[in-house]
Amino acid sequence: MATPTIAFRDSHQGAGDLDVVRQRFNTHNSSGGLPQGNKLRTNNSPSESVDKCVRNSKRLMGIRAAMDVVLEFVRTAKLRDSELPISNGTEYLEARTTRQSAVEELELLRGQLYRENLALRDEVDRVSGFEEIVGTSPALEAVLSRAIKVAATDSTVLITGETGTGKELVARAIHRRSDRVSGPFVGVNCAAIPPDLIASELFGHEKGAFTGATQQRLGRFELANGGTIFLDEVGELPVETQIALLRVLQEYEFERVGGGRRIRADVRVLAATNCDLQAAISAGSFRSDLFYRLHVFPIEIPALRERKEDIALLVEYFVDRYARKAGKNFKNVEKRTLRLLQSYPWPGNIRELQNVIERSVILCETEIFSIDESWLPQPPAATESKRHSDLPRRLEAQEQHMIEEVLKNTRGRVSGPTGAAVKLGIPRSTLESKIRSLKINKNRYKT
Repeated sequence: MATPTIAFRDSHQGAGDLDVVRQRFNTHNSSGGLPQGNKLRTNNSPSESVDKCVRNSKRLMGIRAAMDVVLEFVRTAKLRDSELPISNGTEYLEARTTRQSAVEELELLRGQLYRENLALRDEVDRVSGFEEIVGTSPALEAVLSRAIKVAATDSTVLITGETGTGKELVARAIHRRSDRVSGPFVGVNCAAIPPDLIASELFGHEKGAFTGATQQRLGRFELANGGTIFLDEVGELPVETQIALLRVLQEYEFERVGGGRRIRADVRVLAATNCDLQAAISAGSFRSDLFYRLHVFPIEIPALRERKEDIALLVEYFVDRYARKAGKNFKNVEKRTLRLLQSYPWPGNIRELQNVIERSVILCETEIFSIDESWLPQPPAATESKRHSDLPRRLEAQEQHMIEEVLKNTRGRVSGPTGAAVKLGIPRSTLESKIRSLKINKNRYKT
């Protein structure tokens, strides 16, 4: 939907222009949710839901851009007070008060639009990923059972597991089954934000708090007020930010960067990490008191290799999803391909499987879905295992070479003060046994 163009008159009638923006803004719910008549339905297809989210997000961005124009217009008028044709001091004060009120209201409306657009962008990410957690294995059922039990509470949850196992999906499932489902779900990837900006991103900052802070900014904790905040890769937080997070968990309050006012935090914290926090504590990079505050209710997500019975369902799910996007139709999955996928260890877990299926759907030209075995790289774990299996053979070869070199120097003599056994520092009987097991012909060194 195209955003209407707002035309401004030359005269300074800020209140009238503000009414236009306010009227446009009021087409949204007062609760700060999606635009009325455009809420997402769970029975929509993923592509329809994504398109609707994107349209709503663009709509809000257009409104916000219009508001920026109005805000700049009012600010400019405010700076030109001396040029306004004002007849007396009373009119001047009234006009100044009106413009100041307009600026403040526009700031509030723009902040609300920012929060709505952030929620919509987050919804796009959710709908364009998994619609639900796929699998029926006992390992996954145990995880979901724990998630359902803790969802009804307000407890802090620490979700652990390897990269690509679906930790954020579990966090979203907990939020959707909680009493905070009507509130926002705000995700933060702590590893993706520079260390010197993470505090501002989480807790916001005041105007002038640092170079470039030209205006006040709300942090993710304020945007998640009444809902849930998901701190992904929490183990990557700088120590200084860990202290601030600890205060939020202990006292349910925080301060913006550069500010002194305490702000209450009505937020449930869900955290996730793929690293060993206990090892990080030993290394001094993670605070033990923060760990115990986060470790109220731990949930460990199993790796895909630990729930191989779910691979067939995941393959079917991803093939159907990407085939519809590519306009293709596969009758079934080749049995050899399915066996290959089930035997592969998947070091990248579900994310790696998803990428392989997407690439294979693009390249497959038949009605039977298949993949090339060469598309599955040998994982580091397999390489390491092969190297360890070759170790005894390499040691045996080195041992044989050493014994043969000594026998060459002693002209095949094994015993006696100048024999090979003395030179190698082992009993004669042991050396004789090794010569037999390695099938060394000691007589060839006697001449």
